[in-house]
Formats: sequence, structure tokens, C-alpha cells
Amino acid sequence: MRTHLPSPERTRGAALLAAMLTVTLVATFAAAALWRQWRAIEVETAERARVQSAWILLGALDWSRLILVEDGRAGGADHLAEPWAVPLEEARLSTFLAADRNVAQQDDAASGVQDAFLSGRIIDLQSRLNLANLVNGTTVHEATLAQFTRLFTQLGLPGQELTVLVQGLRQAQEPAAGSASAPLMPQTLEQLTWLGLSAATIAALAPHVTLLPERKPLNLNTAGVEALLAGIEGLDLAGANKIMAVRQMQPFKSLDEVTALLNPTARVDSNAHAVASSFFEVHGRLRLGDAVVQERSLVRRQGLEVATVWRERGAQLQAGMPPTMARENRP
Repeated sequence: MRTHLPSPERTRGAALLAAMLTVTLVATFAAAALWRQWRAIEVETAERARVQSAWILLGALDWSRLILVEDGRAGGADHLAEPWAVPLEEARLSTFLAADRNVAQQDDAASGVQDAFLSGRIIDLQSRLNLANLVNGTTVHEATLAQFTRLFTQLGLPGQELTVLVQGLRQAQEPAAGSASAPLMPQTLEQLTWLGLSAATIAALAPHVTLLPERKPLNLNTAGVEALLAGIEGLDLAGANKIMAVRQMQPFKSLDEVTALLNPTARVDSNAHAVASSFFEVHGRLRLGDAVVQERSLVRRQGLEVATVWRERGAQLQAGMPPTMARENRP
């Protein structure tokens, strides 16, 4: 019998092929391990950034509440010349850390926070017309309806949208609201779409309207021109500008000062108007590296106690992607 032995060339070719397969498998396993390690690092980095952002924004909210407590301690009217009304422009976070330690300003790398910038503001929500005053159960408050009618006329919004709004609020608050056909009661302006309002109408109303958990009057010390014209029956543009000019020099301490300033046709009512506020909206914005985290909170001040009603936080990239919001309700 004749035995055929492989040639030296075939042997070397098989060895080379086996070596190439071995290198390919090792490279594949190494790449997979490297990718898993990179992914774990990215997840840990993102989670650390999320936790840091949450704590920083929570601290900013506590700071805002402290400002409102100190303002409440002073008592009196609420106006736009008080410390709470001054917005915080974007500032490097290490500036606050250096001020807290009473040392020279450090860079973010030295303080352990990279590229962190904080900004925020406090808005008096009683400077806007309150939708909660419009309907009480199934009863429509006629004086408040007249206010919103004037506002819709000023903004050039269709009257049928106001009718849809009133009907939706009544259906959401009536005893049979638990039925499947009844709309849910909105908690924010964005949720007014549940009642049938168009997005364009909501966007036009947003600077002048709010939705508070309870009935609250309009603060004449902080309301804008549109809110004043809609909120005070018989007020003209000259009277609204007069109110704003006078309160800029000396805020109103009582409604009697406003009444004495206006002509007899303008009616100021203690049930619909005030010079102090209880509900404020706190906005916080943290820019951490390439990500931006924004938070919006509704707070209620009662005496020297400032409680958070709800918090809403969203994260987005600087490229302009829409934020992803998450709400946390507080009792």
C-alpha cells in the first residue's frame, strides 16, 4: 500500500490558517470585553451625573424655599423688587463652592465637578389668571369667566375655545367624572389638551394663565399688562400702565391704594385681587458637560412654611432635543 503524506506547503498553509482563526477569535473576545467595559463605564458615568444633577437641583430648590421663607418672615406685600424676583443667571458652580469655603475661586476640575453651570428663577404664579377660579364643581364663576373672556379677546383667540375649556373643566369636576367618558382634571397647562384645547391656544395662554390646586386671587403687584386688563373690570390700557408705573416706584401695600389710583369704572375686588402671593414656580437649570438638566417645581407658602407641591425634571442634550420629563408629586 502506498501512503500519501501531505506536502510541506499544505502543512504550512493549514498552520497559518489555524493561527489566523485563533487571532480572530482572540481579537473578537477582546473587543467584546472592551466594549462591555466601556459600556459599564459610560453607564456609571451617566448615573453619577444624574445623581449629582439631582442633588444640585434639590439644593437649588431648598435655596429658593429659604429665600421665600425669609421674604415671608418680613411679611407684607409681594412685589417684583424683592430678592425672590431676581433671577440667577448662569454661573459656574465652583463659584458657589469657593464662596461657601471663603476661598479664592477654583476651577471645576479642582472642585470635583466638571463644566457645571447653574441658573434659575422664581415666578409668582398669582401674577397670572388662575383657571381654578373659573369652575367650582359644576358651577361657573361668572366674574372669572368675564376675566377670561376679556383675555381671549385681547389675545385674539376664538371664543369657542373658551367654551370648550369651561365645559371640559365642568366635566372633569362633576360627580360622574370617574366615568370612562369624563376627562381627567389637568394639573398643568400642557395637560389642557385633555379638555380639547388646541396646542396653539395653550401656547398663547401660557404667559398669562396658571392652574393652581386651589382658588387664589390675582396679585396686582406682579401681574403683567394683559393680566391686569383682563383681571380688572373696567380697566383701560392707560390705567394698567399707571398701575405698573406706580408700583415700580412704590409697591402697593393694600387694595385701597390701587382703588384710589384708578377711575370709578375700574372695579377692584378683594375676592379676585390681592397684593400678596402664596404660590410660586421655581425653575432650575444645570448644565453639566454636554447635558442639560432642567427642573420646575410648584411651591406653596403658608406663613413661614414653604412646601413643595410637585417637581418636574427633564434632561436634554444641548443639540436641542426635546426634554424627557418626570414628575414627582408631593403631599
